[in-house]
Amino acid sequence: MIPETMRAIVTTGDGKFLLKRVPVPAPKPNEILVKVEACAQNHTDCKSIILDKRAGNIVGSDFAGVIIAVGAAVPVELSRNVGNRVAGAVRGNINPNGAFSEYIVTDPALVFPLPDDVPFELAAQLGVSCYAACQALYQSLNLPTPLDPPPEQPTDILVWSGSSHTGQYAIQMAKLSGLRVIATCSPKNFDFVKGIGASEAFDYSDSRTQKKIVATTGGKLRYAIDCYSSGTSPVQISGSLSKDGGTIVTMLPYESRKKGVKTQLVLVYSLWGEAIDVPGISIPANPDHYPNGVKYNQLIGKLLEEKKLTLGPIKLFSKGLASVEEGFTYMLSGKVRNKLHAFFICCSAGLINSRRVLSRFMQKK
Repeated sequence: MIPETMRAIVTTGDGKFLLKRVPVPAPKPNEILVKVEACAQNHTDCKSIILDKRAGNIVGSDFAGVIIAVGAAVPVELSRNVGNRVAGAVRGNINPNGAFSEYIVTDPALVFPLPDDVPFELAAQLGVSCYAACQALYQSLNLPTPLDPPPEQPTDILVWSGSSHTGQYAIQMAKLSGLRVIATCSPKNFDFVKGIGASEAFDYSDSRTQKKIVATTGGKLRYAIDCYSSGTSPVQISGSLSKDGGTIVTMLPYESRKKGVKTQLVLVYSLWGEAIDVPGISIPANPDHYPNGVKYNQLIGKLLEEKKLTLGPIKLFSKGLASVEEGFTYMLSGKVRNKLHAFFICCSAGLINSRRVLSRFMQKK
């Protein structure tokens, strides 16, 4: 039986939030209702709470859980049967339907199925990071997907901050698409990014990295994804591209000062095809983004089914939604590098069991 109320992390309008009880959302005819089993915190959630002064929004984007109800108008081919395990992202932080809650409603075409051996705790990281990687590679750069015929000659692509969660999935998907991936990260992560698909890895803090990238690409690099989009990365990446320029996909808005270099911002919330107005960023509606999002979910589901994605490391917090404040404090401390936080929406017995499943899954890898 679906309860009338649930616990959720709700914004207060002054840069803060509260754990409180709110009504369980009722799915519209074209939506599904998902019981959230795990949710992941990322930097977008943290920034939104601080910058957005609207009260009553539920925080959080990334989720994994179980379908418990299906709207009457959902097509049979998208019904995602009740009881099925799914993951994805919602546009939390800007409305009362966020992942830091016990239940969410969402579009059945914008979730992907989870294999039974993928723990909810690990799956919760996939939504925003995988969607952003797909937007960058296939929407902004129009590069081939892993489902397309591989190119005759591998195209070079630079993934800056390759050990970030978005960077990890951009590397893997680019490699699966037949591209040659050059990544930057700290030296301690060189083996990691090479292990998931990068052909070359360079130290982002080394002043010689631009010249090294130019040398390894023969001065012909045209494509880059900036998963950091801050500090010196705009200058460093622009300097790594061909003299004729190229395209940099960014996670935060900026423009390159180098002649011939275009920048294109990706924002996961645009996948719904609707206009987006979040603190500091406004994007007009683009209906083409919705069918793109449907394809990305199909692709992610297929790659998971075929066990072609390596899931990134996470930090576990064991008190469910009561851990959110601790997680944000940890993130703001500067200790977070390439990890997302996973919060569990389950009882103590479930937590013990889920940790055992998680341990077995990691041992397989």
